[in-house]
This record gives sequence, structure tokens and C-alpha cells, in this order.
Amino acid sequence: METDCIHFKETGYFSKIILDYLEGDEKLRPFYQYEPKLASFSEAIEDKNLPVATRSVLKASIEAQYKASKINLAKLEAVQTSVNSLLEVDTYTITTGHQLCLFTGPLYFIYKIVSVIKLCRELKSKYPECHFVPVYWMATEDHDFAEINHFKLNGKKFEWNTDQKGAVGRMKLDGLEEIFASFSESLSEYSSNGEELKTLFQEAYLKHENLADATRYLVNELFADYGVVIVDGDDSELKKLFAPIVKKELLTEFSSHQVDEQSKQLAKEYKIQVNPREINLFYLTDGSRVRIIKEGEGYFINETGQSFSETEILKELEDFPERFSPNVLLRPLYQETILPNLAYVGGGGELAYWFQLKSTFEQMNTPLPVLLLRNSAMWMDEKQSKYFKALKISLRQLFLDEGVLLKEWVKQNATEDLLLQNEIEALQKQYETLAAKAEKIDVTLEPHVQAILTRHKKDLQQLSEKLVRAERRKQTEVGVKVKYLKSTLFPNRGLQERSNNFSEVYLREGREMVSQLLEMFDIPAHEFYLIS
Repeated sequence: METDCIHFKETGYFSKIILDYLEGDEKLRPFYQYEPKLASFSEAIEDKNLPVATRSVLKASIEAQYKASKINLAKLEAVQTSVNSLLEVDTYTITTGHQLCLFTGPLYFIYKIVSVIKLCRELKSKYPECHFVPVYWMATEDHDFAEINHFKLNGKKFEWNTDQKGAVGRMKLDGLEEIFASFSESLSEYSSNGEELKTLFQEAYLKHENLADATRYLVNELFADYGVVIVDGDDSELKKLFAPIVKKELLTEFSSHQVDEQSKQLAKEYKIQVNPREINLFYLTDGSRVRIIKEGEGYFINETGQSFSETEILKELEDFPERFSPNVLLRPLYQETILPNLAYVGGGGELAYWFQLKSTFEQMNTPLPVLLLRNSAMWMDEKQSKYFKALKISLRQLFLDEGVLLKEWVKQNATEDLLLQNEIEALQKQYETLAAKAEKIDVTLEPHVQAILTRHKKDLQQLSEKLVRAERRKQTEVGVKVKYLKSTLFPNRGLQERSNNFSEVYLREGREMVSQLLEMFDIPAHEFYLIS
């Protein structure tokens, strides 16, 4: 395995807000609590004080969730150790979260979890007196099924269709037998690693009752050896811990006021990621997750006709806390209320909406965690690596648009001086002599000579462009290689990690994939990795 890296800024794929954050731009400083550095964790550790009673509920809930998923914690030494340690006051979590994408969806699902494992190791080395537990928070209450119902392998899309509605974690796994059959057929030419992938899919999606259990099984199979703890927020006991904040939201709509004000300030420099609702809660039942809307003195459950008085909805919260589901702007506060969490590791879009939340956390006297960008990487197979090396282009050039990349290659490799530098320099010297001669005769002629020079230089530059285009047309083999690299490494002109499934890499690397990423990744992250 060979690796190389490039700063995120040089890729052209990262937003201004994220690049400014990584570079410590002062414009962003009012919108986060801790700087994205390992040194910040000493302060974060001091600030985080989760009650022992909350730790007890958290541990019991996690154990119950694993038991309900038919996963025997006693057989998972690293995970059991992580769960047991949650009772200790010097244990802290490092968390990432993601939707329950079918078979993990895009590659960066894997990168997120590897990033939190690596960060826990880094922190243990720096703060040996503490324990750090990597956590994957399952977005089981999310209801955007279209975003999670597919994955891609070698350009082929495997898509699950169902009429089920509501929280995706509760969805039954009907209809996945057909996807398994199609997926298995696509793996028929592969040997041992292909068989492992078939088994992973079959055990996860054909032998569990719902998507939450299937996802827990799959993530556990991939990451249990690293002590990763999987948490499902769709849990009655955990929701009870969050109920006081839900009550405050219902009665005062505090989060929308805080996020609105924070967003106005942020919008002076950056694009706003998420717009708040008056009440940032959903009402959650089987097959339904819909907004709670306040009208006058009453509360209405959108699209259902169901309504509550203030007294009734508070009674509903007391009796059924699990029915109140935070949206994207309150979920982080829920997470930080029930976990002894120090950091959240996410993608650029996620961090952008966390920047909208600082005053919301301050309102509830809850520390905002250290916010860290996840690692990013691109994998090259043997053919892609061969083409990349043959072209002798840099990693920076690989990220350029196809046309720009071809133009740069031609300029670098042409046997003739396509830029006409010698001719332009000779012309410059000739006109300098003419300008001096004209100035001796009449000083007013010198600008005229300069104007003629500018026009002739422009003519030569235009000729140079035509020469470059002509040379590019001759370089058909190079064009084919560049086109292949750009189309396969940047599907639909996007990053590989946002499209391709981990199985594409797993077929080559097997279970070594995770350990290879752990060895290579560095966090806090500032560079994009190439693995070939």
C-alpha cells in the first residue's frame, strides 16, 4: 500500500466555513467553544461532568439495546470493557453519528468511525489517566428514507424500495432478499473477501427484524475489536433524561430563538446549513414522524389532525417520552445530555450546523463538544494507480477539472515550447529597443509603441492557446487515461467517498481495510489521503 496526501484546501472540495475553521479564522471564533486541537481536551475534560445517575441509565440502556439486537456483549471483550467503563467518572466518549444507510452507504460512513477510534487512541496517549470510548450514534429516528435506501458497488446501484414510513430504524427488512441475490451475483467472481461480504449482508439484513438491529450488527462486525459502542437514541429511558429540555422547548421554543440569532450572525460571512422551526421536535410513533406545531394555546401534530392542550402534551411527555424526537438542531443537545462526550467528529456539512448551536448549548449550561472534521481518503485500484503513475501528474492536479488537467499535462510534456516564451521574450526586447528609439525622436510616441507591443503579445498568447489545443487533440491516449481517472475516482464529479460503498475496497483489502486506515489517518484532520 502506498499513500500520499494533500491539504483539504488544495482539493477544491471543501467549503469556506470548514477551511476557515481549520485555519483558525477569527470570524468563526464566536461560534464554537474549543479550538480543534488535542490541547483543547484538557479544558473539555474539566468542563464535562456527567452525573453518576445518568451514567448508570446510559450503561443499562446500551446493554438492553445490545440484548434486544441479540448481540452477546459478554463475547465482545473490547465492547464490554467500553460499556463497563462508562460508569467511571474519568471515562469520556468521542462520538460520530450517521444515518442507517443500507450496507453503510458511502465510504465516509467507515471513515467517520475510524476517525473516532483514532482520536480515542491519540487522547489515551496524551491523557493516560482517562478512558476514551469511541461511540457510533445511530440516526434511527431519521425519516428521510430516500437518502439511506441504496449503496453502489462498481458503479451498480443496489436500491431497497418499501412503502414503509416514519423512523427508518423501526422499518422492517421486507424485500431485501432480492437485493441480496443481486449483490451476491455481483460478487460471484471474487473469492474469500466476496464471500465475507455476502455473509455480512445476509446476517445483517436477512436475519434481523428492523433496520436499527441490522445496522448495529453490521457496524459491530466491522468495529467490535476496537471497542466501538453503538447507541440508539430511540430509547424510552434515554429520552427520560432529555425530557426536561423537551419540556422547555415545548413551552418556550427556546432553541429556535437561540439558533435564529446565532444564524443571523453566522450568515454575515457564511451559508447557513439548517433553518430552525418554531418547535424543533417531531412526534414519533410507529410508521410516523411528523412535526409538532404550536398554534395559540394548543399543539398540533402535523398532517394527522391530532392535537393536545398544553396540559395534555406535558402529560404525554411524562408518560411517553420516547414519542418526542429531536430534529437535526436539537439532536446534538440530546446527545450531549446523555453522554460523557468530549468531541463530535463529522463531515463539513455537520460541523456547519453545529456552529449554529453554541448559544443553544449555553442556554442549557451544557458544554459544546470539541468539533473535529472527519478524515477523508481516496482509494486507487491497480489500473487507476498504473494510469496515475504513467501520467506523472501530482495529487493536486488529479483534483483539477478534466479540461484543466489535460491542459496542464500538455504544457508540462510538450516537446515544443507551446507557450512561446522565447518568442514573447524576443518580442519584448525588440520593442524595448523600438520604444527607446521612438522616445529620443518624440516622447509622445513611446505609449504608441507599448500599445503595439501589447497587441502583438496578445496575438502570440492566442496562438499559444491554439497550439496547446492542437497538441491536446494529438494526445488521445493521455486523454483516455485522464478521462478514466476522473470518471472512476470522481463519480459524477464528486468525491469517491461520497458515492462508492466500502465493499469495493473490502474486496481487495478484506478486514485489513480498517487497520490500514487507522495506521494512516491523523486527527485532528487537515489532509486528504490517497491510497494506492
